Amino acid sequence: MKPLFDLGVLPLRHRTGRGWKPHVSLVFNAGKRLTFAIDTTRSRSIEPDAYMITHAHSDHYGKSAMLSERAVCSEETARALEILHGRKFAGRTFKLGDPIDICGVDVKTYPTHHTIGSCAFYWQNDTGTRMLVTGDVKDAKDLPKCDVLVTEANYGDPDDPRCSFSDDIGAFREAVEASLEEDTVFGAYAFGKAQRAVKLLREAGYSGEIGMDPVSLALTEGLMGNTGPLSDLDGNCGIRIATPAEIPGLRAARKFILTSRHDYKFPTINISDHMDAGGLIDMVHRCSPGAVITYHPGGSRPLKLAAYLNKTGIYARALEQVNNILEV
Repeated sequence: MKPLFDLGVLPLRHRTGRGWKPHVSLVFNAGKRLTFAIDTTRSRSIEPDAYMITHAHSDHYGKSAMLSERAVCSEETARALEILHGRKFAGRTFKLGDPIDICGVDVKTYPTHHTIGSCAFYWQNDTGTRMLVTGDVKDAKDLPKCDVLVTEANYGDPDDPRCSFSDDIGAFREAVEASLEEDTVFGAYAFGKAQRAVKLLREAGYSGEIGMDPVSLALTEGLMGNTGPLSDLDGNCGIRIATPAEIPGLRAARKFILTSRHDYKFPTINISDHMDAGGLIDMVHRCSPGAVITYHPGGSRPLKLAAYLNKTGIYARALEQVNNILEV
């Protein structure tokens, strides 16, 4: 990976005796040799200098990293991790948008609008190379230009129609209006989507009580202000929000899943917490990097996004194509 080497950045993949981890670490010099691990599990052998946690979704491994004093995340992400896992966050926190000193490096933070508290990390090495790690992104409007971009590729296949979508706020508001006559349940992941659903309901003018499953309710009350009246699922509510797994067991005249996926048995309304392929490509052009690493999720989409970027003249590699290995 000569372009990255020339920029003074060494990406590392993680491997254990059980196989490959979906993790990436960046090694660079900033007065000294440092390793920043991005959304990784806590190492029992070789620890990095910092565990950067972009947000609290389980597939970004904060449950493990939050137990280390080297963990770093936003105040909201730490609070969400504590609610989700019932453990004290052991690391350091920052107010989203404020810089934080990590091992003598001035690291700037930017909102990615994916979940409450989700952030991107930005810093420079000794040669002035600007590194930006996004985590998952819903809106890239606040992200800065950079030289090395490490980004998600959840919907990174430009040739897959399922990776091209936009939020259908109109359909959501129609469902809200219908709920005045028929009980409605919206399926939404407990962290992120459930809080966004509450926000959208209030923006649509719904002022009634919203019933929520226990985890969604705890997170919403713990992370949001001005939510309006909330209760548990047993409350006398015209609208309830529950995880998709709970939807089949709930009684309601109308049931919807808020998602851009197409593998649910219930009707869906396209409300996604991610950008589609076009949005990811636009983000890359906006940030104008010299090199891109696509690192999340597993499967072929990081490879597909990297291949597309290479065809357009942007040097890109998926994590699977990184040959530098860290045994953990």
